[in-house]
Amino acid sequence: MSPRTSRSAEWPTLWLILACYALWGLGTTVVAAAWLPGAIVLTGFTVALFSSLQHEILHGHPFRNATLNMALVFPGLTVFIPYLRFRDTHLDHHHDEILTDPYDDPESNYLDPKVWHRLPRPVRWLLMFNNTLLGRFLIGSLISQAAFMYWDARAALAGDGRVIRGWLWHIPSLALVFWWLVSVAMMPVWAYLIAAYIGVSLIKIRTFLEHRAHEDDTCRTAIVEGRGLLAFLFLNNNLHVVHHAHPGVPWYALPKLYSANKDQYLARNDSYVYRSYGEVFRRFLLRRKDPVPHPFWH
Repeated sequence: MSPRTSRSAEWPTLWLILACYALWGLGTTVVAAAWLPGAIVLTGFTVALFSSLQHEILHGHPFRNATLNMALVFPGLTVFIPYLRFRDTHLDHHHDEILTDPYDDPESNYLDPKVWHRLPRPVRWLLMFNNTLLGRFLIGSLISQAAFMYWDARAALAGDGRVIRGWLWHIPSLALVFWWLVSVAMMPVWAYLIAAYIGVSLIKIRTFLEHRAHEDDTCRTAIVEGRGLLAFLFLNNNLHVVHHAHPGVPWYALPKLYSANKDQYLARNDSYVYRSYGEVFRRFLLRRKDPVPHPFWH
């Protein structure tokens, strides 16, 4: 059984949710009125933090009650992905045996080699650029959003109730955000959409190397040991192998768990580790980490 906090409510997460909403409100009002470019950057960071908090929520934090948890992140601050669809696809992803599978893993960036070879050359160039860190930040959200909406549209047309319900619930959650932007905020809607895109693109820095193709499913999940701003923004999910081993552990407990069992986790993932995000940027900003076609796909 995975270790887990015994408290009925996880107060660090609750306080952080309140702080995130406060910063988001500040960014879209006071800061937007004073200096719009700065407001866009600040709001983008809060959108990324909100996405990380949604990730905590879908794993059962900070309460045991799933409905209460969902209510805490009901407003659609991230705009592009409905929370219920994020929850369903991410929980589907949490099966180590399918990690990186081009078909079964909803978060895989690999393609079936047969599909890859049928793609037009300009599309292949685009996907290869997307496999650099710069490309993932600049266009990764566009590519993943297009693929996500394509497959969700197909599923909805086929009558998939989970997909339909997820998008229907997204309508009122977005309505709250746009009511705020039109009635209260001092940030134009176009500026907020840029901020939201920055937010989801920042999350792409984390997901860029979380998983690799490997024949052993226990060796597919990464560790980035840095404890700086990005680690906080990702709520320590840079220690990704720890999260996959213990998804019920809250974000603030992951570093201690990793420090106490570091050798065990490095053995588990065959030392798939980076010392910091600085190392990740130096190595992969302009260089592809992975091929697009899955190297072990048969």
